[in-house]
Amino acid sequence: MGKFPSSADSKNIGIAGEDAIASFIVEKGHRIICRNYRKKFGEVDIISINFGVIHFIEVKTSKFFQDSGFLPEVRVDSRKARKLRNISRFYLNENRIPDDMPWQIDVASVLVDDELIARRVELFENAVFDRT
Repeated sequence: MGKFPSSADSKNIGIAGEDAIASFIVEKGHRIICRNYRKKFGEVDIISINFGVIHFIEVKTSKFFQDSGFLPEVRVDSRKARKLRNISRFYLNENRIPDDMPWQIDVASVLVDDELIARRVELFENAVFDRT
């Protein structure tokens, strides 16, 4: 079993995952509007637009341990989902996005190796529903 990463390692792992997803979605036609949109009550990793839909993307990255069976995307629990809904709505209001503009919250999962090279990249679209 591997050791737990330090906070500096965790930050580098997170950056590697966000960079991998950014490249992945741009290849799929997304235009990135913002990265690491932060407010005191929450953060969203990537905001993009594709085919007229705004995507709020939460990126979860882990180091690849073949025997762990643990996938990063399971770390988006109901508390995190609520924060994502709130920060997404705040962004829309702050930027005066019309109410009829479609948007969704996606969850991205990245597994990186010891050199922080992405070995598995997945995007789960509309993974967090807007429950008003």
